[in-house]
Amino acid sequence: MLIRTPRRLHLGLIDPSATFGRRFGSLGVALEGGYEVRIVEGEAMDIIAEGEDRKTIEFAIKRMNSAYETGVNYIVEVRKAIPRHVGLGSTTQLSLAVAMGIARLNNLNVSVEELAKVLGRGRNGGAGIYSFAYGGFVIDGGVRNGIPPLIFREDFPEGWAFLLVIPELKPGLDEEEEKPVMAGVVGRVDVAMEISHRILLGLLPALKERDVRTFGEHLSAIQRLVGKHFEPYQGGEFREDVKLILDFLAEKTYGCGQSSWGPTVYGLILRSDFQRLSAEVHDYLREHGIRAKVELGLPNNTGAEIIGESAFLERLIKSVGG
Repeated sequence: MLIRTPRRLHLGLIDPSATFGRRFGSLGVALEGGYEVRIVEGEAMDIIAEGEDRKTIEFAIKRMNSAYETGVNYIVEVRKAIPRHVGLGSTTQLSLAVAMGIARLNNLNVSVEELAKVLGRGRNGGAGIYSFAYGGFVIDGGVRNGIPPLIFREDFPEGWAFLLVIPELKPGLDEEEEKPVMAGVVGRVDVAMEISHRILLGLLPALKERDVRTFGEHLSAIQRLVGKHFEPYQGGEFREDVKLILDFLAEKTYGCGQSSWGPTVYGLILRSDFQRLSAEVHDYLREHGIRAKVELGLPNNTGAEIIGESAFLERLIKSVGG
């Protein structure tokens, strides 16, 4: 079978200080263009993937076997991947894709949330889990015991999109590097209160009313506030090495920010404006000597897609025949 996942754009954490007994609380949106993973039963474990993806797949296979006795003899091929440590949620999307594929092959009726527990995901937030499961714009209710609950989910408007800039800079923190940071970060209660206020009476009403300008204004403000929680760890509200790009995005898009630890930064745009803005950002990057990929981030409002082997072959035959 073939599993296609979204990418996850991380829009921030609410309260690292656990003021009300729940830590973090994450916001995210699912975008098209994630992993494409083929998984079938085999006579031995055979992983066809690059770099860290191989370790993630092997870990997921062994965790599933430990929890459900599903064995380890699977052929797993990564046909399309999310770049590692750029802020787009690669580890959660890949590990859940493998776990869901194994569950389906073994006729296990297991929720994505349960699989996330087995894999040890969700320790710092559920944005990646719920982006995988449901797509769209998601907010979780903070970590207390186990997987944080999903408290809000809404389709992201099809006419909206993100201008993604992925510069060739130092990768964001990996999971081992971020552990001491996430364990030690406290944050400020006043900042968490303002973030919450802006989400409840700014961001969400604008999303419901499809008001891109107001949504973007609150998104930018929330991103700057989230940065205050992590200033001691990244040298400012955002990484210093992406500041020039964010200056451009702040001027040219409805709202902007840094996804997770970066270096991916994004600007909220109308889908129809991408070609024009893409040309402008390419010129800007060239003028400042910055090497980066510029991509269109389209919303994914369905979450991961699982295609049976026969349906996948039918699609492949049709595409070749066409």
